[in-house]
Amino acid sequence: MSRRRRAVKRPLPEDAKYHNALVTRLVNTVMQWGQKSLAQRIVYGALDSIAAKTPGADPLEVFQRAVDNAKPRLEVKARRVGGATYQVPLEVSSERQLSLAIRWLVKLADARKGMPMREALAAEILEASQGHGNAIRKRDEVHKMAQANKAFAHFRW
Repeated sequence: MSRRRRAVKRPLPEDAKYHNALVTRLVNTVMQWGQKSLAQRIVYGALDSIAAKTPGADPLEVFQRAVDNAKPRLEVKARRVGGATYQVPLEVSSERQLSLAIRWLVKLADARKGMPMREALAAEILEASQGHGNAIRKRDEVHKMAQANKAFAHFRW
């Protein structure tokens, strides 16, 4: 991390198919070892699968709703005070909320065994958009941890 100045945040380009920067972030999160075309096939396949499973709904709206539902509002951060380490609850910035939500959706979809990644990602996005699923459970765990450690909120700085 640079001590001189804050890094400039570059705008993400829109993806080729949906012209949406959020889909580009999902593709970049799915991507491993620089294989962007494979990541695009997985993401576009998942969005096509969502469109097939929910005929009336737009897959981008379903994905947006899933990300909004999975965003954490609070998280805990370890702070060392006088030799003791406390889990201090902090509000999460909007950029980090988005990053965590997308990362959780991808990681928990990858953890589903016995199905292709595009189907697992589609299932995870659909469940999160409906307000249940592993990503929502993860968000609730983070919120519960922050609630449990509310007594240490005065160590925030």
